[in-house]
Amino acid sequence: MGIFGKCSASVNKERKTKYERKSKETEERISLNVDGSGKSDIATTIGFLDHMLTLFSYHGYFDLDIKAKGDTHVDKHHLNEDIGIALGDAFKQALGDSKGINRTASAEVPMDTVSAKVVVDLSNRFAFVFNDHRPAGTVEIKDDEGFSMHYAKDFLESMAKRLSMNLHVTIYGDGGDMHHYLEAVFKAFGIALDKATAIDPRRAGEVPSSKGIL
Repeated sequence: MGIFGKCSASVNKERKTKYERKSKETEERISLNVDGSGKSDIATTIGFLDHMLTLFSYHGYFDLDIKAKGDTHVDKHHLNEDIGIALGDAFKQALGDSKGINRTASAEVPMDTVSAKVVVDLSNRFAFVFNDHRPAGTVEIKDDEGFSMHYAKDFLESMAKRLSMNLHVTIYGDGGDMHHYLEAVFKAFGIALDKATAIDPRRAGEVPSSKGIL
């Protein structure tokens, strides 16, 4: 797999976890293998988010099983945000001490007339930036079940906060609807996080920081 192989037996144990979270509003169960093949089984009751997380899993080579439900009779806000929280927690558990990882990475993906760039740093510090370079006057289109760009930002921010990472997202282009922009975002996010979590054998057993600690 080259110098940046996803897993090295001499460096890391299996980076897998099973995670459950339950509140009075929502319930999430996650099975995650960071060093997977991109297989997924996503059922959150939010169809659009299911599609985005399937793309994230496939392009990031993460094996990901998510079952979630919540008070969507109120709205999708609680469940959408809590899935982001749960997935961030699951990745943090699976990565453990993060020794040997590349830590930083970026990816840019086009989708017809639009594109998205995602930059990540698994720095153990939270920051979320969403740069929206869509043309002025772009109409904020929701899908049939009401998922919106706002919900996507909430999900990404919640996941970044719980994984304690810097996550910068930039969207560009003209003529695309919400589906095109977010499909590019979640594909790029998967690719970038795959690269950032990959093990560099030259840093075997070391925390990826000149300070010696994240």
